[in-house]
Amino acid sequence: MRPMSLSLIGLSLFTTTSFAASLAMSSPDGKITFTLSDDNSQPTYQVSFNDKTIIQPSKLGFDFATAASMRDGLSITTHQRNSVDSSWQQPWGEARVIQDKHNELAVTFAKQTDKSPQYTVRVKVFDDGVGFRYEVAQNQALYITRELTEFAFAQSDKSTAWWIPARGWNRYEYVYNTTPLHDAPHVHTPFTLKNQDGVHISVHEAALIDYAGMTLNQRRPGTFVADLTPWSDGVAVKTNGKFNTPWRTLQIGDEATDLLNSHLILNLNEPNKLGDVSWVEPGKYIGIWWGMHINKNTWGSGEKHGATTGRTKEYLSFAADNGFDGVLVEGWNIGWDGDWFFNGDVFSFTDAYADFNIDEVAKHGERVGARLIGHHETSGNVSNYRNQMEAAFALYEKAGVRQVKTGYVADGGNIKRIDAEGNARFEWHDGQFMANEYLDNVKLAAKHKISINTHEPIKDTGLRRTYPNWIAREGARGQEFNAWGTPPNPPEHVPMLAFTRMLAGPMDFTPGIFDMGFNGLGDKTNRPQTTLAKQLALYVVLYSPIQMAADLPENYLAKPDAFQFIKDVPTDWEHSIALAGEVGDYVVFARKERKHKQYSGNDWFLGAVTDEEAREIPVTLDFLEPGKTFEAQIYADGDKAEWKQNPYEMNIYRKKVTSADKLTLKLAAGGGVAIRFKAL
Repeated sequence: MRPMSLSLIGLSLFTTTSFAASLAMSSPDGKITFTLSDDNSQPTYQVSFNDKTIIQPSKLGFDFATAASMRDGLSITTHQRNSVDSSWQQPWGEARVIQDKHNELAVTFAKQTDKSPQYTVRVKVFDDGVGFRYEVAQNQALYITRELTEFAFAQSDKSTAWWIPARGWNRYEYVYNTTPLHDAPHVHTPFTLKNQDGVHISVHEAALIDYAGMTLNQRRPGTFVADLTPWSDGVAVKTNGKFNTPWRTLQIGDEATDLLNSHLILNLNEPNKLGDVSWVEPGKYIGIWWGMHINKNTWGSGEKHGATTGRTKEYLSFAADNGFDGVLVEGWNIGWDGDWFFNGDVFSFTDAYADFNIDEVAKHGERVGARLIGHHETSGNVSNYRNQMEAAFALYEKAGVRQVKTGYVADGGNIKRIDAEGNARFEWHDGQFMANEYLDNVKLAAKHKISINTHEPIKDTGLRRTYPNWIAREGARGQEFNAWGTPPNPPEHVPMLAFTRMLAGPMDFTPGIFDMGFNGLGDKTNRPQTTLAKQLALYVVLYSPIQMAADLPENYLAKPDAFQFIKDVPTDWEHSIALAGEVGDYVVFARKERKHKQYSGNDWFLGAVTDEEAREIPVTLDFLEPGKTFEAQIYADGDKAEWKQNPYEMNIYRKKVTSADKLTLKLAAGGGVAIRFKAL
């Protein structure tokens, strides 16, 4: 006979093998309900939103290499409840103050045979979604071979998904697919979908520490299983038996913009562990970088070498003259000659080419008022990097470097490490080994008061809250693909990133290309498939506390009116609001500057971008403070602008507005609008 179902809320609960139990917890606004059950002696969970099931009963548990599985024969024994309503401040971010309001439920599952606890599932239910994790405390080493967590989506045959493939050679750097949910195979997170009722859901994880990154593998139609990225020996996660998993997250909203206005991932991370982080400085930079991508310069030494002392000094002067904080210099250190993609064994992180003098560069930067931004490319050999890391950071600290861009260029599954016996092993970028390696790099950098911008990273899971010097990452197809990618990023790419990759955290996309025709215009060449106005709008739409003006200085000098917006726009915000948008189609953001240095804290900025379709988007300005007048400095696509043959036409004009006004944003195909609302 099927066990009787018992649902108890707010009571201490003890079960026997004769009954099934379920426990539910709802969000503070009552719209989201998360339910845990031990029906049929199998731990499961399910989620409802607005009284409709969005996650059907989905399995929980683990399989291990030698220990017994934690998948069945379990029942609920004890539980605890808690509620939190507080706020905390980011030292930098898309918003200064973050509200943390949630209801919490911790449920322990034990063996039915001897009542020994196996794991606790801790659940936090917010108005914008759910986070749950496993907490395991066993007295034996446990090597996880499979995490059994499922995401069984309701209405799966009538849902749309936006995704990139997991565990491929190019890590996270793929063009996004738009398909029926059932056609999404093995995917990375954040994984975004919309069901038949128009509910938007994004699956991701928070606080990925000492654990393997979670991908999602669709097994039965509509049911995705957590697929942990394994070590080179096939084990998923190696533990001593006492561990917490990352939070498995579901961001949920009626509208696509609800996902963008969520702070769920940050709220599930621990507070700052570094103490005083006043040395972590948001800002804007330029770089000796784009010239290599368009073959004007080279990373390696020779006649076209980009990273020379003279060129770096010129860039530092240009940066200082135009209000930028620093200059990224790639290719200064020994190791770039030849096919540097495979040079990981020979890179030096302290020895410079003969035509680059770091001391001279540092002195010039100090004199003009702009800093050198460091660069460490490992080409995937992390053991060679680790052996030099301390000396490399010490060199940069002496030179006044405050930020370092690290790179881990290597095919997926081809990160090279040397084990204790001296043998080469090859790991994934998002496996447990590399999760620890990336974080160790960030922690060591913090000791030298250096911030890290990781390229070819493990995905962002909100650790910037705990380690605020992890200031940005790449982790998607960035601007560089527009120089040589085949195909380059399509016009829908940015409005797709906003609702997928950007839900994880800041991205160093490197916006601001002003010369779209370095390979010729049209739709058959490698080039940015955007208008000039859209390049400006990227500074508001794609959040990062460090933003690059990625083009060559001469291209900015050729378009000073457009360049003014890049000089004006900040990178640190008091508030951010997603005003409108649909996944992969368009998005509109408004952000208020945070008071800092040259920023008064009174101005707002707006960015809007579209895909290949021209659009008119009405926007109400009620986000502006009532009773105040603002000068809207508008950078909009021209009447005949479109990305293929006429990307440069732009109307720049000003008008006075208040919070009672409305604007109609006119976006060309592949276009955008950027606005500064200057308080009067």
